[in-house]
Amino acid sequence: MKVIVADDHRIVREGICMLLARESDIELVGEAASGEELLGMLEDTECDVVLLDVRMPNKGGLDVLEELQG
Repeated sequence: MKVIVADDHRIVREGICMLLARESDIELVGEAASGEELLGMLEDTECDVVLLDVRMPNKGGLDVLEELQG
């Protein structure tokens, strides 16, 4: 399973990535610190799952979801 982690708090993002790295069936394919960064990454990066922080500055997780659905 290919995963992207999106969270504006670096330490949280790194912690989640460290935990995911322990799993043999999970491949971390990207990290994003903002909704804008995530949207740009999704244009070029194939993934199965996005772990998305709901509250991020400027463009939060819910805003990203709306944009992806539209």
